[in-house]
Amino acid sequence: MSEALQILIGGNDAGHFQMDAAMANRHGLIAGATGTGKTVTLQNLAESFSRIGVPVFLADVKGDLSGLAASGKSHPRIDERIKLLGIDEYQFRAVPTVFWDMFGNKGHNIRTTISDMGPLILSSLLELNDTQTGILYSCFKMADDDGMLLLDFKDLRALLSWMGENAKQLKTEYGNISASSIGAIQRKLLILEEQGAEAFFNEPAVELSDLIKTDFSANGVVNILDASTLIHQSPKLYACFLIWLLAELFENLPEAGDADRPKFVLFFDEAHLLFDDAPKALVDKIEQVVRLIRSKGVGVYFISQSPMDIPEDILGQLGMKIQHALRAFTPKDKRVVKAAASSFRQNPSIDTETLITELGVGEALVSVLDEDGKPTPVEHVYIKPPESRIGPLTEQERKEQLSRSPYKGRYDEVVDRESAYEMLKQKAEQLAEATERESKTKPVSRSRRRRQSPTEAMINSAARSMGSQIGRQIMRGILGSLFGRR
Repeated sequence: MSEALQILIGGNDAGHFQMDAAMANRHGLIAGATGTGKTVTLQNLAESFSRIGVPVFLADVKGDLSGLAASGKSHPRIDERIKLLGIDEYQFRAVPTVFWDMFGNKGHNIRTTISDMGPLILSSLLELNDTQTGILYSCFKMADDDGMLLLDFKDLRALLSWMGENAKQLKTEYGNISASSIGAIQRKLLILEEQGAEAFFNEPAVELSDLIKTDFSANGVVNILDASTLIHQSPKLYACFLIWLLAELFENLPEAGDADRPKFVLFFDEAHLLFDDAPKALVDKIEQVVRLIRSKGVGVYFISQSPMDIPEDILGQLGMKIQHALRAFTPKDKRVVKAAASSFRQNPSIDTETLITELGVGEALVSVLDEDGKPTPVEHVYIKPPESRIGPLTEQERKEQLSRSPYKGRYDEVVDRESAYEMLKQKAEQLAEATERESKTKPVSRSRRRRQSPTEAMINSAARSMGSQIGRQIMRGILGSLFGRR
């Protein structure tokens, strides 16, 4: 029987502290106050997964993690920690990386379509009330019923506009569609567009297979999403993107069964944003996906300041816990410290609650799952320094990385394929010509004019809209097929 793969987290006087890679799809948590070493711990784990051939996706919210693409350098504090831990095989080296950026400034554009995002996540992103959420669901249902593919904001705006104009005809099948609710959704779409979200909802959509790669040396590729601008400009979009990615992986990856390592690992920094103000239906969905996705060989690691940022039902599923220092200045702080301490399996030789407030930078309380899937007693651990650079790449270094990327040119330009915009425009022109010919050859009095069919009403509505501000951006996917998601 081959020896189990181990991921070195750090060590103490008793020796090295490792995590069994076979248990790494049982998820984890990295918590601690600002400046206590969470980012370095994340970097260390990401490169450790890469070394054993596990692809990684992580969000870089501070711009520090691009250093994974460069070799580290000797430093007195690093040298001291390596000597303390007795790591003989330590060497400075980079890991294979691919950079992504929703705005396309510091990496390849990462995109999806409105249809792929779905109404549940989108309604949370738009912060809709129950009535508006119901209309959005009706919008997606109508698109599904009529074979409409919603690709981008233009598609969604135009379909909402058409629903508003034809509310009476649609009421029986899709319920009441109020103009005020349609207008509110449209306004929130405009606000989201001002935050730059329109760049994310477009094509070409990212292929999941491009995120789950190894290089020629069988190292897992580390995908780094630069979220330094995104998280300040639109934190809600950042959170919804991560939830969407998790859902996409769950829906598309096959069952993996028991394996000696995960198939893919995700690190979600500023994890509290996933749950802040999220509707209960969405939180329940996240909890369900986190619980089930480990069967697909995916490990999810949340990074946040406090374990209380994570809902209890999800926190209970996290097999690995790395707790950096917390401060206890107020009664609320003390409650957080107490809750963090109680989340560990206790070690009789450690006063967990006291030690949490006394940990130095780069120290943590750690518990992992043993080979039987049981939490190990908490240990005081000195975290291993990364072998890659601690700190960001220079702008020139990042450009060089992008120039050598295997995805250079694949996602960088928006693809506006021929679809419903051109088709609707052509149909509207043909109908206008036919109507003009009919009016010349066979005038019809107003009282005897036949009622429009739904299709004619839709085309006429589209034709009218083309002269308006929304109509000039008429939907591209309205006559597409939903049988293929992409």
